[in-house]
Amino acid sequence: MKLESDKVIVNASVPVIIDFLKNAENLYELLPKDNISDFKADPSQCSFKVQGGFEISLVQNGITGNVLHLKSGEKTPFPFNLDINLKEIDATRTEGNIEFDGDVNMFLKMLVEKPLGNLFNYMSRKLKDKYQ
Repeated sequence: MKLESDKVIVNASVPVIIDFLKNAENLYELLPKDNISDFKADPSQCSFKVQGGFEISLVQNGITGNVLHLKSGEKTPFPFNLDINLKEIDATRTEGNIEFDGDVNMFLKMLVEKPLGNLFNYMSRKLKDKYQ
């Protein structure tokens, strides 16, 4: 299953955004606090429970150019890759979005597609808001 968040314009440079996002502890700032619990993190990975009871683990998986790569950790119910794409507009503005590629069966897809899409759009908006 592939999902892509809306593109947002962030009032910060690519290096500033990458520096913020490469520390998994900072991802807490982008998550909807009323829909998650038990957030745990260190600089290279984080995990949290989402409404509905399943746990998501994110592990840093490198940076290629202006793309920050994350992958699912051990506790996640299905394997996935998550890319945060950043495209420089100018020295102080960046276009960004989140791409999800997960190995999800048809039944699970019906359950998670809309909530995950909403989550990634929320995270994109929160990143934009952080640098307003």
